[in-house]
Amino acid sequence: MHAAHDSVPAWFEPMLAKPDGGRLRKGPQWAYEYKLDGYRVAMRIAPDGTTVLTSRNGLDLTAEFAELTGVLTAALRGRAALLDGEVVIYNEAGQIDFGLLQQRRGRFQKHRTARRTEPFTDVPVRFLAFDLLQLGEQFLLNEPYEQRRRRLTELPMPDPFRVAVVPSFTAAELAAERLTPQRLLERVAAEGHEGLVAKRLGSPYLPGKRPDFWCKHPLTQTQEVIVCGWRPGQSGFTGTVGGLLLGAHDPDTGDLVYLGDVGTGFTRQDRDQLRDQLQPLERARHPFATTPPREDVVRARWVEPVLVGEVRFRQFTRGEDGRLRHTAWRGLRRDREPGEVTAPRPGRPTPAAGAEPEIASRVMVKAGSRTLRLSNLDKVLYPDGTTKGEIIAYYSRIAPLLLPHLLDRPVTFVRYPNGVHGQKFFQKNTDASAPEWLPTVELRSGGSRRGVDADEIVRYPLIHELAALVWAANLAALELHVPQWTVTEGARNPPDRLVFDLDPGPGTTIVHCCRVAERLYEVLTADGLLPVATTSGSKGLQVYAGIETTSPQAPSAYAKAIAVAFEQDTPKEVTATMAKARREGRVFIDWSQNNPAKTTIAPYSLRGRDEPTVATPVTWDEVRTCRRPEQLTFTADEVLERVSGVGDLFVPVDQDKAPLPG
Repeated sequence: MHAAHDSVPAWFEPMLAKPDGGRLRKGPQWAYEYKLDGYRVAMRIAPDGTTVLTSRNGLDLTAEFAELTGVLTAALRGRAALLDGEVVIYNEAGQIDFGLLQQRRGRFQKHRTARRTEPFTDVPVRFLAFDLLQLGEQFLLNEPYEQRRRRLTELPMPDPFRVAVVPSFTAAELAAERLTPQRLLERVAAEGHEGLVAKRLGSPYLPGKRPDFWCKHPLTQTQEVIVCGWRPGQSGFTGTVGGLLLGAHDPDTGDLVYLGDVGTGFTRQDRDQLRDQLQPLERARHPFATTPPREDVVRARWVEPVLVGEVRFRQFTRGEDGRLRHTAWRGLRRDREPGEVTAPRPGRPTPAAGAEPEIASRVMVKAGSRTLRLSNLDKVLYPDGTTKGEIIAYYSRIAPLLLPHLLDRPVTFVRYPNGVHGQKFFQKNTDASAPEWLPTVELRSGGSRRGVDADEIVRYPLIHELAALVWAANLAALELHVPQWTVTEGARNPPDRLVFDLDPGPGTTIVHCCRVAERLYEVLTADGLLPVATTSGSKGLQVYAGIETTSPQAPSAYAKAIAVAFEQDTPKEVTATMAKARREGRVFIDWSQNNPAKTTIAPYSLRGRDEPTVATPVTWDEVRTCRRPEQLTFTADEVLERVSGVGDLFVPVDQDKAPLPG
């Protein structure tokens, strides 16, 4: 084995791309590659096929990504090779997902600590090569990029699921497809990639350098940071990390300087894991060369500056005391060393300032078999910095689970065109701007209103496919509400869902709702129903069951009888009365959601709250063990991670229906 390692090509410190200052390079001398969101890795292959994977800072990642070794052995026919590229993971939407790579890395670290050796077959990685630095005995560093690229593409790729070549486009190739670099950038943005890297066709490879002939044009601004402290969480995050205090080295002096903080973008698991990693690193004083402003570091707990992370940000303020603004956490970067992390230079324009507004204004995307025009993808809709583009991405990824629960149900939108703190409005009618392919159903509005509008005809949208969901998200329709019945050929069917909406009154929380839900579970199962619990995504909890009935009024009558019985049994804990004056210290069992004129938030729908929380189906074990509200609070990112493990917990409501007790 030692001899085999000796024949592996030597490692070179990788050449790095230089930020282009927001000006995408153009001209016949440039080629364009996708900017990748993964771990930079050199794949070093000996003549006998022995493969070593090395990170950009010289760490051996071979054991971590063992499934990538040996893939090119047969294709190289006994030749050595050194390929430069990135290890990435794709999510279910076909997009490169750095968060999934971080999660996999955390699992690997735990497996290694526990001395477990089984592979992560459920989280496949892929090596995307973009340069060839050695082939056989020939070093290619001084060959022009164009020639190295040609040699790379000539290598057979016997298993493209594990190793492939990053697409590259010359200016001539773009012109042949009637594209410009700017249009390519729009396509890259629509597909969810990080941006583009422009490379000069005639440029050599300079190890460890950051020359002008590789220029990166990011669509999302990110910054590597050093974790220098943390604040304990409050309210829903008591007992875990509330936020991190960030630093980086001054590029001129090397001093460790304060960059600001980050308090969003974490999953609950992130917060707990960071707490466990940071507590052993605590120190008495801050590690910065200059003391940060007192108001910035209230309740701070300082740590040794040894952990490197990455944040997304929207602005780096000008002036001597530059600060990252509107930050969101992306994860730890275990492939980086603190000494590598330098601060942006204050007073310079942010990296993508020149092009991003144009890219974000209008973009054409493919959603299933349809092409849609999206707009204002960078518009912030939530205070934590979540943009409309990220909302569309969430709905695109959750679509396989959400769409079956919307099928044939008229949808009411709650739109937030100016964000959750702006004016919201309900939209039932499908206006003339809706795409012609969108199915709709015309129904009388009914409801409890009286007057000329009580019997108006409403043309409701039906959301049956991914394109319709993306179209709605582009309208900033954050919330999707549906009735407990479906339609067939324009006519209402009898209700097929029963729902209890548990609303915590003042002085109570979702924890109190869980105790009421446990009682509901016993009653419903005794009546032969199969109850399913879901958070409302707001403050409360809902309990559903799939039912069979021919009477539109029967579900309300059945639910009201149970709610009234609960109120009589425990009047200090439960109310079945809608009057808000009766809700103090009690859980309101809203049985009226079963009225055919009412709608309820759809499972997996976002809510218009301060954070992008989601109405999330939960297990009965989670309900029974809930003792803190944060245990049943899930954001969009957390739901996407969650469903990959637990699947769709709402399925029984639509698939396991039982007769509604008389």
